[in-house]
Parts: sequence; structure tokens; C-alpha cells
Amino acid sequence: MADIDLTIAGRTYSVAAREGDEPHLRHLESILQEHAVTAHRASGGLNAERTLVYLALILADMVDEVQRNPPEGVSPVLLERIADRLEAVALALEEDAAEA
Repeated sequence: MADIDLTIAGRTYSVAAREGDEPHLRHLESILQEHAVTAHRASGGLNAERTLVYLALILADMVDEVQRNPPEGVSPVLLERIADRLEAVALALEEDAAEA
């Protein structure tokens, strides 16, 4: 494991990361940074801990909204995976029929 530094709401934190996890952690860092300015304003700029509490509340509200109102229908990614599998099955059946 390697340590990487993540900057969230103006403070840097050292986080242990498994090999290959750094890009995902950097993506999460960018999501947090997007909302950090709003959290800092909401906290009155008093201190980093209060800003982090407001940041956590903003993210918890977003999670709650998604859980209460899940997207309708099937995920496009899932549909693409199913289509790929069906194409592979069709190809295998065609090859079997040609060999018979």
C-alpha cells in the first residue's frame, strides 16, 4: 500500500491506497472539492471541522435523494453488457451450425 495525499476543503490528508486505487481516489477527491466551496460558505468559514460536517451533510443529502428517487429503467451500461453477451451467444450458435 502506498500513501497518497488528498486535499479536501483546503486541508491535505494522507490516505493509504492499494495499487490501482489512486485514480478512483482522485476522482472522489474532485467530487468533494466541487462541493467544498459551498460547504465552506455554509459553515461560515469558522473551521475545517465544521466545513467537513457541512460537506458530509451535502453528500448525505445527495445520497438520500438518489435512494428515495432511484433512476427508472435499466442502466445503459447493463443493456450494453447484455447486448454484448447476446451477440457472443449468437456468434457461437452460428459457428456451431456452420460446423454441423
